[in-house]
Amino acid sequence: MDAQPAAPEFLTTEECLEIDQSLLPSRDRFSARVAVYALRSLKQVAQEEGMAIADLNAQQIGAWISRDPNLDPEKGFDSNFKGFFLQLVMASLRPLRLMAQEFNTDIESLTIQQVLAWFEKEAKSRIEAGES
Repeated sequence: MDAQPAAPEFLTTEECLEIDQSLLPSRDRFSARVAVYALRSLKQVAQEEGMAIADLNAQQIGAWISRDPNLDPEKGFDSNFKGFFLQLVMASLRPLRLMAQEFNTDIESLTIQQVLAWFEKEAKSRIEAGES
């Protein structure tokens, strides 16, 4: 019987503190949290599939999410949440790709500091443009 790797936490205490200490508006802090967890999840999917995150498709990601023990009903998640979470992870791929391009690295190499710096830059641009 194959032992499934330990499921990651949604966010570590340190990651939460780092995100909360940023000067990001609340919606961007939420997006940063999702991006950090999505990045961690995508790294695991890519490792299992033996490919780069940029090459993953929705079916591969969805199959991994369906097996993620963090999202089991015993932990308070209903069956609809996995579909919702898949959409969040897939939506996170766009900014993660942009971050990787901006920092001239692959998605797998992004750090939480780079994720936060990117969201801070985006928030500043929106504010300067008069958007909320």
